[in-house]
Amino acid sequence: MGVSFWATLGLTIAGMMTSVVLFSLIGSAVHDRYVARQRAKNKPMFSKKNRRIVSVWKRFGMSGIAFLTPVLFTPIVGTVLATVLGVSKSRILLHMLWSAVFWGFAVTLTLYKLSHLPFLQFLQK
Repeated sequence: MGVSFWATLGLTIAGMMTSVVLFSLIGSAVHDRYVARQRAKNKPMFSKKNRRIVSVWKRFGMSGIAFLTPVLFTPIVGTVLATVLGVSKSRILLHMLWSAVFWGFAVTLTLYKLSHLPFLQFLQK
């Protein structure tokens, strides 16, 4: 699309951090609404997925949640999850920022290096 590497990286980081800032402010409300809906449907509180998330939290803390957020959880879910687990907004922002920089750089660099391959030619149009 003609966008430079650094512009792509900056926009990628800005996009994730916009979600993180917004949902760190309203994360508890989103979680409370989700729990109320789950209870109304008589769904169990502790699913297999929830247990895995808690095990990641116990083992790796906020760093683990931040590292996995872009690839497994999405910035919205990762931020709400960290908020619900009691992480301060400043720690959420710090950890999500390094995660956004790391993953943004990795994905952007990979796409720029591999853009000459035939199956990625659509990126250049």
